[in-house]
Amino acid sequence: MQWTGWSLKVGRFAGIDLFMHATFPLLFLWIGVVYWLQTGTLTGVLFGLSFIAVLFLCVVLHEYGHALTARRYGIGTRHITLLPIGGLATLERMPKDPRQEIVVALMGPAVNIAIAFVLFIILGVTGGGGSAEDIDMASPALMPTSFLQSVLFAIIFLAVFNMIPAFPMDGGRVLRAALCFRMERLRATRIAASIGQSVALVFGLAGLFGNPLLVLIAVFIWIGAAAEAGGAEIETQLHHKPVSRAMITDFKTLKRHAPLSQAVDLTLAGTLKDFPVLDDGKLVGVVTQRAILRGLRDHGLNGSIEDIMTEAITAPPDADLASLLETLQQGEDVQLICILHKGALVGLINLENISEYLRIQAALSAR
Repeated sequence: MQWTGWSLKVGRFAGIDLFMHATFPLLFLWIGVVYWLQTGTLTGVLFGLSFIAVLFLCVVLHEYGHALTARRYGIGTRHITLLPIGGLATLERMPKDPRQEIVVALMGPAVNIAIAFVLFIILGVTGGGGSAEDIDMASPALMPTSFLQSVLFAIIFLAVFNMIPAFPMDGGRVLRAALCFRMERLRATRIAASIGQSVALVFGLAGLFGNPLLVLIAVFIWIGAAAEAGGAEIETQLHHKPVSRAMITDFKTLKRHAPLSQAVDLTLAGTLKDFPVLDDGKLVGVVTQRAILRGLRDHGLNGSIEDIMTEAITAPPDADLASLLETLQQGEDVQLICILHKGALVGLINLENISEYLRIQAALSAR
């Protein structure tokens, strides 16, 4: 088992890691208790647990619909995480082209509809569809006469729910993309985020009158909408700003054949945790803090920098800060970008320095 923070890796499919959040099993516990209280039978509990398990399989396929469609546009997915309130595909970035963003957003609900269509055909062929009179409205989750019918209704509901025009749900992304055809992206994001937070308030108030799950969903929508709006604000602030304005110019370097003990000394002596590696004055790679710690574990202080260094990602001094931020956010492997001018190393940029630049700009604009 591999834990990353609060999430457990449960597998890797289509080149994308699938994680389960530590709170996810609580959903099954809650469902089991609810079905036991409503049915008082082990059969009812097994129905509820099986129902939620199949439903979340559909949620995973929904998220892979987003991820695999984004891959067609050259956008990778860092991972997919199962949460008690649904799934989350963490893309490296969202498409900037509104048409592509609409396609990526719609492919998740499209997967739901495709599954629902297959189930509808199966129920029609097997005669398992039942009739309106067969549905017991007092049973758990409006449990119809068949398991597949329960799943069919739930999948259709999820597809419709996801298309509510509110961030961070799929409908909110479609709304933002549609607005981008008529206005600039930041304003479109602000409008979609405001609608999302309004929906969150409605859900939260409704949840206070008897459904705690709605409160949880409201919090998720509110935070997601705020994050989308904040991300768009940051992207706008960094767009068309050269990295030379924010790059680190006072830094230390390591030599290719130096021992790991020198990396330890530089780490303890300064604030940087990742370092460029030079050979005869030329950039040949970088070493990250994770690589240093792994090297110390495997080789000790006398291990070589050459054994742990990785290929350096480089950019010119006039590179757009917004683009470099996207690169740094693509994964844990990219911690540092080296800035080269005419082949010479003139600076470094990392997430911490970009954050510092944004804080300084915010202080200046508040005068």
